[in-house]
Amino acid sequence: MPKDPVCGMYVDEKTAIKKEIGGRTYYFCSESCLKTFENPERELKSMKRRVTIALSGVLLLAALRVAAILTLAAGVTLVTWAPIPSLPWFTWGYWLFILTTPVQFIGGWSFYTGAYTALKARRANMDLLISIGTLTAYFFSVFVLFFPDVLPVKEKDVYFEVSAVIIAFVLLGKFMEDYMKTSTSAAVRKLMDMRPSMAKVIRNGEEVEIPSESVMVGEIVVVRPGEKIPTDGVVVEGQSAVDEKMITGESIPIEKKAGDNVIGATINKMGMLKFKATQVGADTTLMQIVKMVEEAQASSAPIQRMADRISAYFVPAVIGVAILTFAVWYIILGNFTAGLLAFVAVLIISCPCALGIATPTALMVGVGKGAEAGILIRGGEYLERAQNLQIVVFDKTGTLTKGEPSVTDILAENSNEVLWLAAIAEKGSEHPLGEAIIRAAREKGMDVKDAESFEAVPGHGIRVVIEGKDVLVGNRRLMQINNIDTAHLEQNIQALETQGKTAMLVAANKAVMGIIAVADTLKENSAEAVAELKKIGVETIMLTGDNERTAKAIAMQVGIERVIANVLPGEKAGVIKKLQAEGKVVAMVGDGINDAPALAQSDIGIAVGSGSDVAKETGGIVLIKDDLRDVVAGIKLSKATMKKIRQNMFWALGYNTAAIPIAAVGLLNPIIAAAAMAISSLSVVANSALLKRFKFERAA
Repeated sequence: MPKDPVCGMYVDEKTAIKKEIGGRTYYFCSESCLKTFENPERELKSMKRRVTIALSGVLLLAALRVAAILTLAAGVTLVTWAPIPSLPWFTWGYWLFILTTPVQFIGGWSFYTGAYTALKARRANMDLLISIGTLTAYFFSVFVLFFPDVLPVKEKDVYFEVSAVIIAFVLLGKFMEDYMKTSTSAAVRKLMDMRPSMAKVIRNGEEVEIPSESVMVGEIVVVRPGEKIPTDGVVVEGQSAVDEKMITGESIPIEKKAGDNVIGATINKMGMLKFKATQVGADTTLMQIVKMVEEAQASSAPIQRMADRISAYFVPAVIGVAILTFAVWYIILGNFTAGLLAFVAVLIISCPCALGIATPTALMVGVGKGAEAGILIRGGEYLERAQNLQIVVFDKTGTLTKGEPSVTDILAENSNEVLWLAAIAEKGSEHPLGEAIIRAAREKGMDVKDAESFEAVPGHGIRVVIEGKDVLVGNRRLMQINNIDTAHLEQNIQALETQGKTAMLVAANKAVMGIIAVADTLKENSAEAVAELKKIGVETIMLTGDNERTAKAIAMQVGIERVIANVLPGEKAGVIKKLQAEGKVVAMVGDGINDAPALAQSDIGIAVGSGSDVAKETGGIVLIKDDLRDVVAGIKLSKATMKKIRQNMFWALGYNTAAIPIAAVGLLNPIIAAAAMAISSLSVVANSALLKRFKFERAA
């Protein structure tokens, strides 16, 4: 059953208001929630107006009270020309009625609509409690004022101000909560505001300016120096440096040329670029980031669902206690007024406002704090799971390592000749190791020409003819198939593999000429991230399809003790499932499409920001800055967030439980109850807001 993203109420898809926004479908219980979702700032302004009306009424009442007391204290009589006793509309009770009615129905309108919606859905919520309490006090006072002979209650015993003060306090608490929600998501809105409103595209051979949202996939977009890139695409013409700091966290502008990808909302710093739009609208990188943060802030963790269940039972129970309290006071003790006050006090003091906001406020601050640091958390449940992590499994290539192999060693009598022959052989190959060899040869200024013939030997290497020489480049197996002896080189090969390098043999005319070692080097912060995980008691495992010797060499460099190697892509999820069967809470950190099943199977899939779209869609947490230390930061943030949630729930439940008996025996005035309840809610919000001080510490 879908959930209203504004009020949190579960709604029926058939009867709910359906709206597609930003490429996603939302369901709302009312037009009011839809309008709030579409324009939260407008709702915040409306709430501010209601708070102003409510507080103004309360302050005016207080001022009149003070004026009356001062007048009496000074012994000043009322002016003789205004015979108050003969003018009933100017008695104190009528003044209260005039002043509090706008507070009651303008300030409190949102509570009544919320209560009505809840009753329609056959649910109880805190709006129902507030509505019952304040309307009881108000209409009781109206009845006493306009029908003074029906009840044995004097006009001075009306309680208009009780209702007004309750509404004012609760509205103030709600306003503070809504304001905190708005400020928490400010980082996301700032990202959205950074999108350029207009884009220049080539249509019918001419450059025209159109709204950015009108750019279509496949269109050629023109971006000049200093302009923002309107959408994602691939450069087709031009060369420039692009500032991608807002998306990737990279402080140095990235060089872009034909064939390179560009990201919408980043800034073109130097030359003019022309690129073909590949993702537009909701599919752009920026909007995907916004979508993930929105989903995270709208989601409910299991601990939040528990709070919802408590509230669902708590509200009817409180109403029952309030009715019982009134019955005891009125029927047994014969005191209607005391019973009414106790009834209202029980309803107000037990209002689960603090309980209701205990989880979402802390979650929103935690998710917002993560987003600011480039840690995108797709839902509150991932924060909750992260605190209990016992094992973090790392993919090797592209996660622990840079994913861009480079030549590290050449063992040969003539290293330049061996590199030149290997580069020509690999020119027809698209293998990443071959690209590393070609790159190394060109860096030395070698002319990498085409081979006379080319043949790929799947799983083993390449056979080519270069200037009449029969050249082989590949592994031991390729040499064995062609009856070339490599026994004298085995010690060197094993030494290179022990260091985590891939040894490629180069032979010409049936004789081995040398060995080229290629390695995928570690990312700068991999070892530090593993060390920090060990400090907080989390076990680390490397999961890779590479051979065991190479995998162990990389693991040794990074500080990982347990290695699971020679694992096919389809087997990775099985490895995660096996670890979970041991009763472990497991996170998988990966970047490729082949990691997607394992990311989905794990308790928390952590996708590296530079990885594939599939991996990022599967992961519950996305590391935008491609910094593995953020794995540790995410775990620490989740623990801090869950600690705040527990603190909030403890105080909210303790406060309600302790205060109900005090209110029931008549020792708690409704105004004091309202103030205490509002202070409780504000304390929960303030406690959650302290998460903004959370610091992502880095080892020196």
